[in-house]
Amino acid sequence: MLYQIPSFLLDVIVGLLGGACLLRLYMQYHRVPFGNPLGRFIFAVSDWIVLPLRRVIPPVRRWDLASAIAAWLLVLAKFVLLALLLGGAIRWSVLPLVSLIGLLQLAVSGLTALLIVYAVLSWVPNASSMLLDLIGRLANPLVRPLRRFVPELGGVDLSPMVAIVLLQVVAIVLANLMTQAFVFGR
Repeated sequence: MLYQIPSFLLDVIVGLLGGACLLRLYMQYHRVPFGNPLGRFIFAVSDWIVLPLRRVIPPVRRWDLASAIAAWLLVLAKFVLLALLLGGAIRWSVLPLVSLIGLLQLAVSGLTALLIVYAVLSWVPNASSMLLDLIGRLANPLVRPLRRFVPELGGVDLSPMVAIVLLQVVAIVLANLMTQAFVFGR
């Protein structure tokens, strides 16, 4: 219990802050405008860590590396705090790799949530068009390639469900990699 509560709280905090950094990266890569409530929220939550990093880490083409590194640093800080809580039961040299896997898990979780919201909003007839447009612009790069292979059934687009299943397969692989990294790190 003394480990579970701090672990849960760190997961929530890092999920929100790191997820905001990753969503910022994703929105900038796909040139989704930030002049909407979600974009303003993303800036408000992530500016404190991304802007200082941007002074030393330039973007590479459309990739905002400062946002990616900010998210990774947040995940790294989480694992450092958890390792300290465990009394250093893990080799410190493994933490950067574990944090990278944790960052990928956070990205997969975020994309899965995005696709679930997209699917649900697409079924609601009177969904806010601004919100549906924004979520659609974020989800379309994930589902567009699948639409070539997944036919609509009865007017229902199953490509978001297929994308979610594929993301869950990636999540399983990442969970196994995380377990192996922890076993290797002891």
